[in-house]
Amino acid sequence: MSSTRIPDDFTPNRWTALLSDRRASGRALLDLTDTNPTRGGLGASDAELREALGEASLSRYEPDPHGSARAREAIAGYYKDRGDGSGAVDPERMFLTASTSEAYAHVIRLLCEPGDEILVPTPSYPLIEPLAGLEHVRLEPYRLRLENRWRADLDSLEAAIGPKTRCVVLVQPNNPTGSILAGRELAAIEAICAEREIPLVSDEVFGDFPWPPRTEPLPTLAGSCRAPTIVLNGISKLCGLPQMKLGWMIISGPDAWAKRVARGIAWISDLFLSVGAPADAALPRLLERRAGFQARLRARMERNLGLLRNAEAAGRGWTLLPGEGGWSAILRRITEDGMDSRTGGQGIAERLLETRDIVVHPGYFYDLPDSDIVLSLLVETSVLEEALGRMD
Repeated sequence: MSSTRIPDDFTPNRWTALLSDRRASGRALLDLTDTNPTRGGLGASDAELREALGEASLSRYEPDPHGSARAREAIAGYYKDRGDGSGAVDPERMFLTASTSEAYAHVIRLLCEPGDEILVPTPSYPLIEPLAGLEHVRLEPYRLRLENRWRADLDSLEAAIGPKTRCVVLVQPNNPTGSILAGRELAAIEAICAEREIPLVSDEVFGDFPWPPRTEPLPTLAGSCRAPTIVLNGISKLCGLPQMKLGWMIISGPDAWAKRVARGIAWISDLFLSVGAPADAALPRLLERRAGFQARLRARMERNLGLLRNAEAAGRGWTLLPGEGGWSAILRRITEDGMDSRTGGQGIAERLLETRDIVVHPGYFYDLPDSDIVLSLLVETSVLEEALGRMD
């Protein structure tokens, strides 16, 4: 008998079942959803990883709920190297985890009782809901609205805050909208949270990947903050190394709050000690070598975004929604009269799969309108080009 934390129905939705059937049939599919950086010539080579691991001392196990001092100092150096004023990161208020998912779980355990609520942006990637559900914690959405760019709906956020609100999640840049908060939006949210003593949890895993032509990293909340703040990041995206399983949390904000939270996270982390010694020991070298991966990925993003913009300009019936960073793009189907098509998003994705052998995510996966589909900017450019040619 499973607990009520586990779903009682694992029946796949129609799109997932159709994809499984198409793959089982042996069809050659053009998959535009792949965000695995270790494929398609983007990831580090075996030789590079062996060298980084070979330089690390792996024979001793000296567990620390924070992670090793050497690894945390390397992370602090990464923030200092960003050159955006985020250099004041205290390694003593930093904790290594096996992933951002684990970091979210620790934060939820720390801040919430069963029945409490977390505010999350919508549209967004559907990761936090099952993690919160495992702790019997509820999600309350606040809206991101699309004007000439995506903006946080501050009225929506304030209306969602209630007596059981325990934190506000920011995803910067958001996945899949690619949006970041403008300075005034962020200042307003910080003021709201500071006044009500509600922590901000800032997921910044895509922060090193602005959309071209921008090259500098996107804003971070690591460092000094007015509101209680926990920043999440890791090398899965930053270095293109999801297989190394290493992320981190950085705690900042009012001193008394930060000390109390650091004690709680240290206690939780000490129960798990989930970070592998090889990844911890190799982290300084892995961070040093991120530039090659990031250059390869940015070049592909630039080519793929160029293809999507050209397809829009050619009037192929799709428009690329605005974004500022991250690895995903949203295409919206436009009708012949130039209006948004607001019906049939699941049907669009299914139709592309059934009739064109093209795999895209339906917009409803992310609480997007029915007219939207989501695709990865990491796919090989030749695959994207062929797919766009079939999508007229």
